[in-house]
This record gives sequence, structure tokens and C-alpha cells, in this order.
Amino acid sequence: MSVKTTTYYPKLVDVRKAVTALKEVVAVTPLTYNMNYSKKFETNIFLKREDLQLVRSYKIRGAYHKISSLSKEELNKGIVCASAGNHAQGVAFACQKLQIHGTIFMPTPTPKQKLEQVQMFGGDYITVKLVGDTFDDAQNEAKRECDLLGKTFVHPFNDPKIIEGQATVGLEILEQTTSPIDYVFVPVGGGGLASGLSSVFKLLSPKTKVIGVEPAGAPSMKTALEHNKNVCLSSIEKFVDGAAVQQVGDLTFEICKQHLDAMITVPEGKVCQTILDLYNRDAIVVEPAGALTLAALDSFSEEIKGKNVVCLVSGSNNDITRTAEIKERALLYNGLKHYFIIRFPQRAGALKEFVAEILGPKDDITHFEYSKKHNRENGPAVVGIELKNSADLAPLIERMKERNFYGDYLNDKPDLFQYLI
Repeated sequence: MSVKTTTYYPKLVDVRKAVTALKEVVAVTPLTYNMNYSKKFETNIFLKREDLQLVRSYKIRGAYHKISSLSKEELNKGIVCASAGNHAQGVAFACQKLQIHGTIFMPTPTPKQKLEQVQMFGGDYITVKLVGDTFDDAQNEAKRECDLLGKTFVHPFNDPKIIEGQATVGLEILEQTTSPIDYVFVPVGGGGLASGLSSVFKLLSPKTKVIGVEPAGAPSMKTALEHNKNVCLSSIEKFVDGAAVQQVGDLTFEICKQHLDAMITVPEGKVCQTILDLYNRDAIVVEPAGALTLAALDSFSEEIKGKNVVCLVSGSNNDITRTAEIKERALLYNGLKHYFIIRFPQRAGALKEFVAEILGPKDDITHFEYSKKHNRENGPAVVGIELKNSADLAPLIERMKERNFYGDYLNDKPDLFQYLI
């Protein structure tokens, strides 16, 4: 005899209780009209600015709601969490506010800026431990500590209280506008925010289409939905660290399966270009996960024309030391940065000839590695070239081949290319 299981869905009454619990802690973030994106897509684009929370992301909602709901006995034993950064900051803030001790496990590659913020918010009430390469590595260690010491694990997404806390974002959006909302774009990592927000919209604004957005290198929810079961990806691209998990939650998967109208991915390079655009045009600083929803608009350019569209800007915990990598990835995505092996003839004037007669007038050498250590007729160099127009690539390669400078193109050779960026 099989046992029928009941899928959890957040109830509106519980989300409203979460609003009350968070009233003194969470800011009601603005829902702002964005002129640049509205003009570009011939529609009304509104940004839900969760990057303006005290901890600079929406994660404080779920973390504080979960921890404040624990019993006195559970609080006295302490709590444990795993996070790539933003959930950790919410947990750290809650620990200091409630004066309980928390141990926070974070992946070793976590940006320094996020580590410092976690320590600042938690103060003496937290201990940070760096473990493994991914969120999943950190989570496994966190759960081991819970089992060993009897502490409470505060999951970043797969928990009813977390989901209810994140769902308060959806309530706020609906309370901040009198016009019907046609589309809401929400970033997806483990699925806590998407689960909570989509549940609220299906109850209170069922005609609104809720679109989930993941980075192309970590399509955990999209893959799970395509297979109709929660799967664990064997490997992921960790660049969009706030939305890169190998497996979404069981609870969040079931909710998103029912409530999301579409689940799409966007390339990391597109995310990087969006980060730069937001900074240059709107003076808005976002982390990679915070740019996901706006990066997805191109995929819906026809459907959203003339509509009311909300994009959730989930966080702004970006490390300035990543700026060079963000720019590089954006250039690569736009076809403006290219790496070659150039075979320079072993004679005087070869480099001058390459610069004067092969490069275009607006092309720029941004990377150059060469060493003359042999007596071969041609000496190889690794050269990075930045173009002003992606259409200039084919003529450039043609000129290299005509004069016997061309060796190889590295952008489409991932085993070699990974060492350059």
C-alpha cells in the first residue's frame, strides 16, 4: 500500500504572519519605474529593489523569519547554515539581533566582500567556516555539525518558514501598484524566492505570468522541470554565486513546477553586460544574481511589449575586485574579445607589420605573451584582441591568414581558454 504525500504550499495567512514578524527588521523596498529598460522594450519595466535591504538582498526575509520562529530551547543550542553569501548575511544579522550563536559554513571561493559583510553583521555571535568549492560542499559540512551537536540547520531555501519569508516580497509588490502586473521575472537559485513569490501571485494575481530565471551554467531548476523530478547536476558554473546550486529543494521544486509559467536561463556573459549597463546607465550596483531578471528580458521582447513588467533585483553584494572579470566576460559574450595563437615570423619588424597592417584601425591588443626561445621559422604568441565591432573578426582572421600570421583561435577551445580568463 503506497502512502500519499502532500505537497507543501505556503498559505496566505502564514505569509501575512511573516510580514508581521519582519516588520521591525525588513525594509519595504521601492518598486521603481525604469526609464531605460522601458524605452528599450517599449513597455513598462519596474524594478523591485531588494538590493536596498539592510543586508543588500532579500535573503534577510527568510532567514530572520525562520530563526525568530524557533523555540527557546532550539535557540539556546545555536543554529547552523550554509550559504554562498547573501543567506549568510541574513542569518548573521538575525543572530546578532536575537543574540544567539550561529555557525556559518561558506564555500572557499566566496568573495571577500561577502565574507566581511557576514562578519560585520554577525559580530561575536557568529563563527564563519570556509569549506569546499560550492554551496553544496558547505551545506554537507553544515548538516554534519547539526547532526553532531544537535543544532538547528537554517536552510537557505528548502524550508517552509524560509519560503514564507521570501513570499513577503510578492505581497509588497502587489501592494505597491494599482495597475495589473502582466509579468514578474524572478531569479532562481535554490528556488525559495521563486516558490514564495509565485505562490502569492497565483493566489492574489493569477493572471500574472511568473518567469523564473537561472544562469546558463547552473540550470538546476530548469533541468529538474524538464525531467519532472528533482535532479542533482554533476557540475555547475559558479560565477553567478548567488544563484548557483547543483540541486534545488524538494519543496521548492514542487511549488515551482505548479506555479512558474516559464523557466529560462541566460548566459553568464549576458549577465555581466547587464551588470555594466545598470551601473553605467542607472548608477545601480548589482551582483550577478541581481542582474538575472533584466538579462532575461531579451528572450521575451515581443511578449512584453506594452505590458506592465516587474523585474526583481535580488541583491547588490558585488566585490569590486570582480570588475575586470565581469568586463571580460561581457566582451566575450558580445563577440568583442578574442584570443589567438599568432605565429610571428622570426625577423625584425614582424610585430610592427602585425600592428600596422593586420590589426584594424580600432582594434586593440589587450593580452600578449611571447618568448623567443627557439630557431623555428615562426614563433608563437598568445594574443588577446579587443574589437569595436564583432563584424570585424572575420576580416581580421582573413588578413592574418593572408600574411601567414594565423596560428589558432582559442575562444572555442575551452581546455585552453580557461587559463586566459
